[in-house]
Order: sequence, then C-alpha cells, then structure tokens
Amino acid sequence: MERSHGLLLNEEALGQIGEHQRAEFVFEWLTHLKKLLPTVDRNQRRLIDQLSAVLIGSPGPPTRWLLAHCLALLYRLGDPIPSSLMVERCNDIIRSKDDSPSGLPTRLAAVACLGSLYEQLGRMLVGSFKDTLVNLLKAMKSAESQGRYEIMLSIEKILRGLGVSAVSSHRDVYKVARACLTDRSMAVRCAAAKCLLELQREAVFLWTSELENVATLCFRAFEGSNYNVRVSVSKLLGTLLAAAVEPRQSSAAPRQGVKGRSSLEEVMDLLSAGFLRGGGGFLRTSGDMLKGTSSVSKDIRIGVTQACVVFVSTLGGSWLEANFPAFLSLLMELASHSRATQTPVDAAVTRRCVSFILRSTLGSLLGEKAQTNAAKQICIVVAVSSADISASQHVLVCCLLELGALVQGLGSTAAPLLTDTTTGLSLLDSVVSVLLHPVASARLAAAWCLRCVVMAMPSQCSPLLDRCAERLVALKSSPEAVAGYGAAVAALVAAVQHCPLGIPHTKGKVVLGLAEDLLRSASQNSRISLQRTQAGWMLVSSLVTLGPAVVEHHLSRLLLLWRCVFAASLREQDMELRRGDYFTWQVTLEGRAGALCAMKNLLLHCRELVTDDIISRLLTPLACAVTFSVHCFSVVYRLRVYELLSLLPPNTYQGSTPTLFFYLPCSDLTLLPPLCHHDDLPLVGPALHDTDHRYIEEQLHGSVVGGASLDNDPFSLCDRGDDAPAPLPPHVALTAAATALFGVLFPHIISILEQFAETVNQLKGQRQQTVQTHVCAALCSLLKVTHLIVRGSLGPEELRPPALSLLSGALESSSPLIRCLAAEGLARLVQVVGDPGFTASVSLLCFDRLKTARDAASRSGYALALGALQRYTGGISSPQHLSTCLRVLFTLSQDSTSPEVQTWSLHSLSLVVDLSGCLYRTHAEPSFSLVLRLLLSTPPAHPEVHHSLGRCLHGLITCLGPDLQGTTLSPLRSSCLVGCSVMQAGPDCLVQARAISCLQQLHMFSPPHVNLASLVPALCANLCSSFLCLRRAVVACLRQLVQREALEVSEHAVALVKELILSKAGENIMCVSADVTIKEVGLEGALFTLLDRESDPGLRRDIQETLVHMMASSSKLGHWLKLCKDVLSATTDSRLPLETSQEDDDGCRDDDSSAFRAHSESSGPFTALRWATRRFTVECVCRIIAQCESADPAHFDMVLAQESPPLLSPSDFLVLHLGDLVRMAFTAATDHSDPLRLAGLQTLLVIIRRFSSIPEPEFPGHVILEQYQANVGAALRPAFSPDAPPDVTAKACQVCSAWIASSVVSDLRDLRRVHQLLASSLAKVQSGRDPSSQLYNEAAATMETLAVLKAWAEVYIVAVESSRLKESPDRSADGSVSSSTNDGSGCESGGAGLLKLVQSDLSTLSRLWLAALQDYALLTLPQENTAQIPASGGAFYTAETVNQARAHYSSCWAPVLQASSLWLHSSGFLMADDTPATLSRPATPTSMGHTGSVGGAKSPEDVNTDRLHLILGISVEFLCSPHSEDQMENITSCLRALQALLDVSWPRAKIGNDQALSVELLSVLHRLMVTRESASVQLAVLDLLQQIVTAAQEHVREKRHSAEAAEKETLPEFGEGRDTGGLIPGRSLVFGALELCLCVLVRKLPQLSPKLAGTSPTGKKGRGSSRSLKSVKVGSDLSLLSFIISSVQQINPLV
Repeated sequence: MERSHGLLLNEEALGQIGEHQRAEFVFEWLTHLKKLLPTVDRNQRRLIDQLSAVLIGSPGPPTRWLLAHCLALLYRLGDPIPSSLMVERCNDIIRSKDDSPSGLPTRLAAVACLGSLYEQLGRMLVGSFKDTLVNLLKAMKSAESQGRYEIMLSIEKILRGLGVSAVSSHRDVYKVARACLTDRSMAVRCAAAKCLLELQREAVFLWTSELENVATLCFRAFEGSNYNVRVSVSKLLGTLLAAAVEPRQSSAAPRQGVKGRSSLEEVMDLLSAGFLRGGGGFLRTSGDMLKGTSSVSKDIRIGVTQACVVFVSTLGGSWLEANFPAFLSLLMELASHSRATQTPVDAAVTRRCVSFILRSTLGSLLGEKAQTNAAKQICIVVAVSSADISASQHVLVCCLLELGALVQGLGSTAAPLLTDTTTGLSLLDSVVSVLLHPVASARLAAAWCLRCVVMAMPSQCSPLLDRCAERLVALKSSPEAVAGYGAAVAALVAAVQHCPLGIPHTKGKVVLGLAEDLLRSASQNSRISLQRTQAGWMLVSSLVTLGPAVVEHHLSRLLLLWRCVFAASLREQDMELRRGDYFTWQVTLEGRAGALCAMKNLLLHCRELVTDDIISRLLTPLACAVTFSVHCFSVVYRLRVYELLSLLPPNTYQGSTPTLFFYLPCSDLTLLPPLCHHDDLPLVGPALHDTDHRYIEEQLHGSVVGGASLDNDPFSLCDRGDDAPAPLPPHVALTAAATALFGVLFPHIISILEQFAETVNQLKGQRQQTVQTHVCAALCSLLKVTHLIVRGSLGPEELRPPALSLLSGALESSSPLIRCLAAEGLARLVQVVGDPGFTASVSLLCFDRLKTARDAASRSGYALALGALQRYTGGISSPQHLSTCLRVLFTLSQDSTSPEVQTWSLHSLSLVVDLSGCLYRTHAEPSFSLVLRLLLSTPPAHPEVHHSLGRCLHGLITCLGPDLQGTTLSPLRSSCLVGCSVMQAGPDCLVQARAISCLQQLHMFSPPHVNLASLVPALCANLCSSFLCLRRAVVACLRQLVQREALEVSEHAVALVKELILSKAGENIMCVSADVTIKEVGLEGALFTLLDRESDPGLRRDIQETLVHMMASSSKLGHWLKLCKDVLSATTDSRLPLETSQEDDDGCRDDDSSAFRAHSESSGPFTALRWATRRFTVECVCRIIAQCESADPAHFDMVLAQESPPLLSPSDFLVLHLGDLVRMAFTAATDHSDPLRLAGLQTLLVIIRRFSSIPEPEFPGHVILEQYQANVGAALRPAFSPDAPPDVTAKACQVCSAWIASSVVSDLRDLRRVHQLLASSLAKVQSGRDPSSQLYNEAAATMETLAVLKAWAEVYIVAVESSRLKESPDRSADGSVSSSTNDGSGCESGGAGLLKLVQSDLSTLSRLWLAALQDYALLTLPQENTAQIPASGGAFYTAETVNQARAHYSSCWAPVLQASSLWLHSSGFLMADDTPATLSRPATPTSMGHTGSVGGAKSPEDVNTDRLHLILGISVEFLCSPHSEDQMENITSCLRALQALLDVSWPRAKIGNDQALSVELLSVLHRLMVTRESASVQLAVLDLLQQIVTAAQEHVREKRHSAEAAEKETLPEFGEGRDTGGLIPGRSLVFGALELCLCVLVRKLPQLSPKLAGTSPTGKKGRGSSRSLKSVKVGSDLSLLSFIISSVQQINPLV
C-alpha cells in the first residue's frame, strides 16, 4: 500500500489490484492526502478530478467523510472560486433519480461533501446556501434512514460554517430536525440532536419562545430510545435550558413580545413536567390521570435526569454554588411528587434519578469548600423534612444518601460540619432526628449517613455509639426509636471494618448486651416485638463484622443465642408448626431470618473461627432451618437459608437438600449478567457497560417487581463497601440465591436436569422464557462451580443430553442475555465433560443448526456458541475445525440484512482468533480483508457491528504479534493502521475506544510503525471525553506509551497546543477542563486535574501509574516540583493552617511559618483540588526524592550543584529545591485531612533523613536544613494536639526523633521546642486515658504509646552518643546514628544539652522502657508458652488486643532495648530510692501512671538480675532467629545493648560467673559472624567477644585473689582445663572464643587455610581478599584478636 502514499492517486496501481482492495487503497490515499495538503504544493485541478471520480465511485461511509474533508480542505487551502461548481455538482447528484445500487452511496457522498464544503469555506458559499438547503430538505422527504442521517450531519456542518449568515433558514432547519428527532432510526435521532445543538448557537428562539416545544420534543425522543440517543438528546436539552437561564451573548436579546431569560423555577418545571408526564399529548396524559396510572417510561425519566445533569454542568460549579439552595428545593419537590412515586418501581427509579443528579453535580463540579456549604444546605432540608412528618420520605432518603456521600468524600475535612450550628442544628443532630421517622426507608438512610460520617471521621464512632445506645435504651418502648436507633448502632459498628483505628473493645460488649436485652424483651410487648427482634439481630450481625479478634470473646454467647432462636430438635419443630398465630409466626420468622444473617456474617468475616466444632454445634439449628424452609413461604427467610447454605460445605446439610427448590417467585434478568462472560456483555448493549450513567441506566434492566433500595434488606447496612447498599427486592434476590445454591449442591440434585428440560419444552411464550431464565442461570452456576471440583465430573453420559438440550434451546431465545448465558454455559459444559468427542459433537450440532436456522436469534446464538465453545478447553487445535468455523462465520458476518447476526458472528470470529493462536496466522490475510471491507462499507447506524469488527482487529493484531515488525507482513500492518483510522473517525465512543486499544496493541508489538505525532494529539483530544470507556482507553494507552517514550509523549502534547493556537480546528478540541489546560501545565497537569475529577477506581489507578512513569522518565526535576507545588497550593479554602493560630510554649512566634502562610491563597493554575489528589502529589514528592538518591550525587551536595556545568539547568538538582520540599511537606502536614497530614509527615521524615547531613557552603559548621528548623517545629505542633488521631501523633513522634537525632539543631532553645512536643506526649502516656472517654481501640493507644517510647529511646541514644563524643573526641563511634558537622560548641550544646533535657524524664522513661520490653518478651513467647501471658494484659496492651499489639511491639522494641541498656550502663545497675524494687508493669491502660508494685517486693539484686536476663533474653532470642537483611538496624541495636551491659562491672561479673551463659553468647556471636557480611556487625561481635573474655578473666582473677586471701598453702588451678588443659566443645568458653577467632581469621585471611587458599571471603576466587582487608580493617581486627588470645591464655595457661 506504499504506492497509495502520494499526492495524486496512483490510478495505474489502483487498476492492478482486486475489487475488494480498491476501497482500502482509496481510503489510505485519502488519509495520506489529508496530511499532505497543508504542507506541499497542490495540483488542484488534477486532484479535484480524482476526488470527483472517487465521489461518483460509490464510496463507503468512512471514505465519503474523508473524501468530503479532503475536498473542502483542498478548496480552502487553494483556489476557493471553483468550489461553487462543486457545490452545484453535488446538488445535481442529490437531485438525480438514480436507483441503481451505486446511486445511494454516491448521493450520500455528495451530501457529505456539501457539509464539509460549507463547514470549511463558510460565508464564501453563502450565495448558494439557500438552493443547497432547499435541495437537502427536499431530499429529506424521500430519503431512507441513511440519507436522513447523512443530511442531518451535513446541515449541522453547514450551520457551523455559516454561523449567523444562515439565520434566515433557521426555522426551516428547525422544522425538519423536529421530525427527525423522533425518527424510528436511533442514528437519525442522534444526528438530529447534534444538528439542533449546533442550531441553538445562533437560533435564539430555540431557548426562548420554542423552549417548551423543544423540551416536549426531547421527551418524545427519549421514549423507546437507546443509550446513544439519550446521551445526545439530553445534551441538547440541557444546553438549551442552560442558555435559557444564562444567555451566552448580550447581542442575542429577544425581540419585543418574545420571551426572554427563563428563571430556574421555569426550567425545573419543564424538566419536572417531562419526568412526571412524559412527552405525550394532553388527551393521553389526562386519560392516564383519570385511570390513576403513570405512562411515563423509564427511558424518559432517565433521559430527563441526564439532561438535568448536563444543564447544571453547562452552567458550571460557580453557578451551582450560588444557586444550590433553590436548585435543591426544586429537586426535592420532584422527589416528593406523588406521580413520581406511585409504585415501588417508580419510587426506586425516582430516588435513583435524584441521587444521580446530586452526585453528578456536587461530586464533580464543586470543590471541598463548596461541598461543605452544600452539605449545610442539605442539612437544612433534612431538618425541615424530619420535623414535618407529612413530608415525603423520598426527600429524606435522597438528601441523606447524598449527605453521606459528601461527608465520605470530604473525609476529616468535614469536621466543621459536626459543630456548625448556624443553620439551627448541627449535621449530627439533623441526621439523628430522622432516626425517629415513621418510615423505614428514611430511618435506614439516616443510619447509613451516620456510617459515612464515621468512615470519614473515625473519632466520631465511639461518641455516636454511646449516644445512639443511650437513646435506644431510653426509648425502647417506641417502635420507631427501636428500629431507627437499632439500625444506627448496627451501621456504626459495621463501619469499624473501614476504620483501622477501631473502637474500644468494651463497645462490643455493650452492643452484644443491647442485642440480648432487645431479644429477651421482644416478647414482653407485642406492639414492638417485631422491631426489637429485628434490631437485636441487626446488632448481632454488625458485631460479627468486627472480626475474629472481637468475636472470639463473645462466640459462646452467640452460639447460645442461635441455639435458643431455633427449635431444639426436628421433632420439636414439627410440634411448633401446629401452633401459633400469624403475628407470632411473623416475629419468629423475623428472628430466625436475622439469626441466619448473623451466621452468614460469621462465615464471611470470621472464617477462621468456624472450626469443625463450631459447625457441629450449628448443625441442629441449621437442620431445623433447612427443614422449616420447606413449609415456610417467607421470601426473606428462604433467602437467608439459601445465602447461608451457599457459604457452607454441602456435606454439612446433605440430608435436607432435595427440598430446597420448592418455590422461585419471579423471573428477573438482573441475575444473568454476573453469570455471562464479561467479554460477551457488549452484545447485549452499551447500557451494561461501565459508563458514567450506569447508576441509572441499569434501571432499564432492573426488576419489574421493585427497584434496588436500602429498605429491601435493612441488614445490608452491615455489608462491606463504601457505596450505599442497594439490595435487590427479596423476590429477585431469592431467585439469584437459589441459582447460586444450585451450583453448590451439584452432587445431590443433578438428577433433576431431565425434569428441567422437559418443563422448558412444555411451556410457551413468556412463561417459557421465565423458566428458561431460571434453569439456564442455575445450570450455568452449576457448571461454573463443578469445573473447580474435577474435570469430567458431570456424571454418567446420560446426563449430558438434558444439559445440552437446555442450553441449545436457550441459544434460540429472543432475549440476548439468555443467549449469551447459554453460550457461556455450553463452553462450561464442554469444559466439565472434558471429552474431545463430546466437544466435536456439540460443534457439529452448532454447524447443523446454523445451516437450517433462518431467524436472526437462532443464527446469532449458535454463531456465538461456535466461537465460545472451546473458551475453557485450551483453544482450537484442529486446522480442519478452524477452517470450517471460519467458512461459517465469514458467511454470517457478511449478512448485511441482519446487523444482529453480523455483530454476533464477528464477535464469535474474534473469539476464534483468540483461541486459535499461531494456528490462525494462515487465515490472517483473508480475515484482514473481511474486516476492512466491512469497516469501509457498514453504515454508521449500526455501531455494534463496528465494535465487533474492532474486537476482530484487536485479536488479529495479537495473533500476529511481533511479526508485525517485519517487512513480510507490511501489507497486513498497513491494513491494521487503516482499520484503526476508520474506527477512530467513527461517531461511536465504544468504537473509538476500541481503535485506541488496537493502536496500543500495535505499538506494543511494533513501536516504530505507530505515529505518535498523530496518536498523542488524538489521545489528548479525548482525555476529557464525556464517555468513561473512551477515557479509560485513552489513559490505558498513555500509560503504555509513557513507559517507553514519556519525553516524546509530553513533547507531542505541547506541540498540539501550539498548533491549536494557530488553528481554527482548535475550537473543536477542548482541554481537560475549563480550569486547567495542557497549555498551562502540560499533559502532566491535565492528568492531575483528571485524577481529581475522576471517581472510577480503575481509571484513577491508571492515571496515577501514568504520572509515576512520566515522572520516573523525566529529567525536568524543576518542572515536576513546580507542578507538585501548584497542586498542593490549589485550594479555595481561606482558612489558615492549623498551627498559625497557636503560639509557642515559650512565647516566641518566630517559628510560625510566616514564609509559608501564603499557601492558602492559590495563585497557580489549579483550583480547589481535593485532598486525595494532594495526598498522591505528596507521595510523588517522596518518589522524586527516592529517584534522586540513585542519580547524580549533586542532588544532595550543595557544592556540586552550584558548580554544575552551565549547560545543565541549575534547577535540575534537588538540593536547590529544599525550600520547596519543606514548603510542600509543611502544607500537607498542617492540612485538615488526616491522610494528607500523614503523607506530609512522612515526606518531612524523608527530607530530614536525606538532607540533615548536607553542609551549608556559605556557613561552615552548619547544615542547610538548619534554616528550616522553625518550620519543622510548626509543622509538627498540630500533630500533638489533644484531638489528633493516634496514627498522626505516632508518625509525628517518629519525625521528632529523627529531627533531634539528625543533630541539625545546635541551639538548646530551638531544641527545647521540639523536645516539649515529645514531653507533652510522654505526659499523655503517664496520665493515661479515661476508659469512658476513649475513642479508639486499645491497640491504637498501644501504637501511640510505643511510638512515644521509641522516639524518646532514639533521642536518648543520640544524646548519650553525642555526650561520649564530647568526652572522648578521639574515640571513633562505629555505626553512629549520624555524624554531626557542627563545631565543638555545637556538639556541646547539642550533645550534653540534649542529655540534660532527657535526664529530667529518665526515671519515668526507664520504667516505661523496661515495662515495654517485658511486654515484648511475653508476646514473643512460643505458642506452647502463651499461658505465661497475663490474663489481664500487659503494661500497654489489653488481653483482647494481643494480636494487634504484637505488630506494634515488633516495630519499636530495638531502640527501647538499646536505650534501656544505656540507662542501666549510666546508672551502673544502682537503684535510686524512688525506683520501685520490682519489674512489674508500672502502667496499664486502666491504671496509667501508678507505680504500686504487684506482689511482694524484690531485693535490688533480684531486680537487677531480672533486668539483665530480660535484656539478654530478648537479644539472644532475636539474634538466634533467622532474619532478613532489612533488619540490620535491630541487629546493631542488640549488639550495642549487649556492649553497654558488659561495660558495667556488675553484669560483667554475672556473665563471667555463669560459664554456660557465656558459652551460649559466644555461640550466638559465632552464628552472627558466619551469616552477616556487614563490617560494623563483625567489629561489634569482636568487641563483645573481648568483653566476654574479659569478664571470664576477671572472674578467674577474683577467684585467685580470694584463694590468696585465704592464705592456703597450695593454691588450686583456676580456669579451664585444670592440670590437663582439655577443653570440651560446647561447654568451654576458651574453645568457643578460639573458634570465633579462627573464624574471623579464616574469613579475613583465607590464605591461612589450605582449603580456602585463593578464594575471597565471599567464596569466589580472585581479588576479594585485598578488598576485604581494606573494608573491614583487618589490622585492627588482628590487634584485637591478639588481645583476646592473650586474655584466653590467662583463663587457660595451656592454650
């Protein structure tokens, strides 16, 4: 096809190729011509002749559109005068009466050319405009659907090109477009909507005098529409309504007598009229009103909802913020209208529509401050509606659900709403008042709103629980109060699973006590029995969601409750059935259904607790429940039984299974999509795709017996998930649960397959489809589960025919969903049988049916089955079978009379391509030819065909794979590009998304042949698309591109902006948003804005990965840091940071960040970005620092950065941006969002660790971070406030210790500011917390307490080491925490001064440290010794939080161990008078700060011995266990702790006196020497060896002196070996010491060993020995070894 890449059409080459290839050749030439025309000299006359020849050559839709564009572009860039002749020629073609097969494509091409000519040339053709328009309107009267579609598109382009010059014909266009807007063809409706959308730019009458008529017309267009029509018409209607409220131009003032600007009330009245009455006439609506029925279809209401969203979105966020009270009031009037809620289905649809409007506008258009104000307005409506009992409950439901979503999105930034009473009541008061509403749906919505508040602000959980529990007890005689507050308590408890900090353990006991009290008192008052029973079991169900750590303490009480609610035996249950009235059974069934739901939650949330013993204890209630379900017609009860049985192993209830499927209440298609294959769902329609409108679009496929709503299942408040639950109606949920259970019970009910098949064959019509739906769903569920058990497990061969009969009958169903399900079931059946012969027979069956079937449903069903048949069997391996499949599918895909058959057969062809693999390569060329031929000829009115063609093209690209890079497949590669170009130019979003994915796949296999210069601008243009599928495809493609060519992608995006500035076409390519453009912030900034506006989790994840890849590949450090700074400073919140309102404790305000105060006033390109986006930005800053660590050393060296060559930008070194880094960390750390504060503190920690040792060149003796010490203190202060969450305070303690340990601060006054923060946290630890006011779980208090102790330990370690450096300046401290660059005075003030600061709290700290170590020692005991753990808990943990506490202790014990050893070293193991003579817990969560001892007092000798053994035991236990390299810090801490102990005479004497202990220590050290290559660790081991040998030497010397003092005549021999000198390995200290010495010598000097001669210490031959000599200081080692050996000789003179 390279011969088509010329300015002129190569007619000779065109004549040499086949008929089918000519269309592709012409299209590729036109594509190349479109690129060449603006850049080369043009032979206009010759080109016009060739283009005219193409015009009359019957071009297909893509070719005619490209031809029209090239023709118009040629006239615009060249001589435009002959264009009038072309216009006249096109008009003549349109007037012609040619009825030949080639006549219609030629006329359509002429119509397309007219549109493009007028669009490009504009007013130059105004003279012929009227004749052209008359001609087009006349042709419209006799045109078929393709003609009407093309004429509408052409008129749209004509109006765009002429602008105001066409005003005289606006009325004529309007009349024609009115008729087309309700055309039977959906494509024509879309085109008419686009035409009217263009017309309204200049035709003022559309949004003034004709507004009501157009609105009514749009309502009629919604009726019977598809998704694309609803999107197009809603955009038209919403834009017109926005223009009516806010006219776009002052010059468009209406004439006298014509209606002017419309008010918001008038516009909303129009929308309400369509929502309530539809688009019918007066007589129709009046008749429906008299009948009391509603004729408004769901299509209309969903379309009106989308139009309302477009209306508000067009006016923008500022308008919404200003007019939200009025808009909300009008919207609530619609929600409360009686005509909108006549039936449960109508009520559910109305609530969904109103909720969608609120979520789509408030959630995407408003920033955090505006959302807070909107939440206040919603609170006002809730307060008014809850006070007025007569108000509709639907208003409360919509408001409360949106209020919960707003608060959940705002997170902890919504805290001011809880205390704001400017509207009369606070948010919590308004919501809690609804809990007493008489309608259940309002109460449940209020409970869910409270759950959202707790998920956003976990600190509110405990107070709200106490408040609701107290009101529940006080008002337990009120049915509404019991139901409302019971639901609220259940929702609050269930919210804890989303809150890592949890709630106090005692709250679980309170909740269970409440539940038991409600269940016990249910029978006392029949008026509230039902409510108390339901509330009691809801509380039990919510309690189970707290997880095993809580439930295991209450499991016995739960088992007792379950045993009591069911009959004791089956015989007793039979007796129950003979007595009781209706009300008694209603309460009984409610209680048993609730108990079953609690059991289900136990299996979901506490699976590890459900042991065989627990299951055996549940068997009796379970058997009674299953047996009782046979006699019970309660839908909810049977639903609970089925849900529970689906989660249990079938062998636990195998005796009761045959009686389960007695009654299936309804047929509903909602249970089918989860059972279908995900790739097949597009065949059903775009409404089931993940679109932005799925929340309301899925209502069209919803139940006919009621919509999804929270009041269908109050127990859904306990489910997992962030979104408001919308359980299906019980009848629908029961059907879905029964089909799911069918698959689980397969081994016991397989015999009913034949009965299923017989039943389906006997029924007809709708009832047959109902039963077929149930049966196919159950069978597919069965097959889906069975293949997991064992292949070939379907049973005997006689069971295959009924299963095959059921599925083959469903393949002929008129329902597309059932056909998709049957094809999936057939594939599963083949997989389960696992017999190649059976697979071949099923294939032959499909071939035979396709030969005889004539209806479209059967042909499409069997065609899909043909492709999906071997989806789970490893693919197609037979060339003969593949050829037969292709012949059939090729024939079906060319059946242009049935687009449905084309779509399904092409989809099946794509499956065959995927399943064939390399076997398909021989068929690739004819397949490409077929796909391109259909792409170039299929009308745009059938986008589903184009989408299936796109799947085929994607599969073919994958099939060829890397071979596309070669020259042999150049024609096929060219065909790929042509196919992608055709789909990119298509009008359907799904087709465009598929084109992008095909290009992405082609780029993966053949990157050089994908032109990024054209692809990237196309991606940028669709980055802001209103279609979710298109945005997903764009971001996914960008994510792949930036992994290889991030720089090129950014450059192409910038180049696009430059071109659009000079190009008129730029008006049609919008930027990502009105606030941020690619021109201002580049593609990266556009992605940040999209990330902020997007709510889809998958798309957000892809955007983040794209930004991370771009950042990793970019060399523009300054650009990224500026971008991050702009994002972090983008806020409309005028509130000052948290710390600016506080003063320093010492009265000084010089550390308030005056330099950073301006960050709240955004002056950058971003506005009102949310906290989640800013948190990701802070994480990006940490990634930037991490990337720089492995890059140029100048990033962390000020001298090198300043001396960089002039060719490098000075802003490309990180150290020069230190001020911005601190500013960003400060901004995040002082935000109102807790997650953002955590990210900011982590960034500050990274900055301190990385920049603390970098000197300041201009001020010798100082570091560059020293100038920001005031800002660091100001950033840390808010984290130590009384209301700060424990995780924030814990992270701040870590930052404090790192800051102090960094030795950046040299002045004692500056040091005291941060020290006071740690002192305040220590005071909090000492004072403890009142259990009644505790907000979080006890494990959270443990985490905070241990973080404080760890921070103090690290500070104390640094203080001691600094003090030692001052005392012994010549002594080298190997492996010190950090090397200070300050001078002598700085060391004195920073070392000795810091030690003085710590000294005042050291007595308290030492006790707390030792208590923490004792806790850690107990918690790390082996499983067989766990009985030693105190039943009441430890010093800083409770018995209920043992498992959670272990992780916190494991992260902090090492510094505490080293600090405790240093303290004991400093005190010399001498106890002060005020020190308690016991090692018991000095503080507990219930008696924090008390120092009274438990048990009898110990002597100082015993206390010191216990302390010594505690530290030795922890150290030895850790050093003996296998550890990874990332725990090297803990190993170093243990060794230093042991060194500090052995530096003191008393513990040295203890160890020297206990030879077994000394030998054990040497064994541990020997293992450490063998397993660790770190030089610092090995030197520390040798130091310890020296100390142990010295201890033994001192012990021998002491014994000798004692003997000499006794004046004995003959002194005995001391030391090991006695007279003989014999040493016992494993018991001899001398042997262990010498063994360790030999190990060191051989490792460092391998030439000493003949076996290791010529090898390095690492085991490799070569030059490793010399390298190790330098790195480990072998000389000093040898001197140390010589000292050790001489000491050993004193222990054993014979050595």
